[in-house]
Amino acid sequence: MIILDDVFKYFRLRGSVKVILDHVSMTFRAGTSYGILGINGAGKSTTMRMLAGTELPNAGKISRSARISWPLGFAGGLHPAMTGRENVQFVARIYGHNPRAAVEFVEDFAEIGAYIDEPYRTYSSGMAQRLAFGLSMAIDFECYLIDEVTAVGDARFQARCNEEFAKRRERADVIMVSHSMETIRSYCSRAVVLAHGMTHEFSNVDDAIELYKKLNL
Repeated sequence: MIILDDVFKYFRLRGSVKVILDHVSMTFRAGTSYGILGINGAGKSTTMRMLAGTELPNAGKISRSARISWPLGFAGGLHPAMTGRENVQFVARIYGHNPRAAVEFVEDFAEIGAYIDEPYRTYSSGMAQRLAFGLSMAIDFECYLIDEVTAVGDARFQARCNEEFAKRRERADVIMVSHSMETIRSYCSRAVVLAHGMTHEFSNVDDAIELYKKLNL
């Protein structure tokens, strides 16, 4: 469960203020998967980072009573000077996971070979995505955050990503951002539309999609 209590988030842009969440209070309930919709610039990715705890609100409080992932495939927290192996071990320890088991999983899943022992800054974007996605799958979470990333790499690797993530979805919730309405329908049982700093929650995903389409006109 994730609870937003009077959350206020804004940015200053070229002398003006862009409000992302205007004193919003809402609950993402356990046992439910949510889609987050909104036009470009509405603040979907910022909201996801706040749910993950990688970005803080300007005011208000966000409480988490579940094991929440970072945004799936997000590599921003990996240290460029550390090797892939060292990064995996470090993150595994933070989450109380067996470092050796995490490394074994990522080595097999990411398929980057000897690069696992090279500095992360030397990775191509594809290798970085593989490592980050593999690390996301190596640690069990109660809720996975997804910001437009469900699979990376070529078709064969994408199939592996989808297969592995399907296993996680059997025992975990999802909060996701996607511009694909079919993906939202497939993954989510409820949806939230961000608009003008407010959240509009729907128990019927199709109703949320209808509002989203109207906002895009």
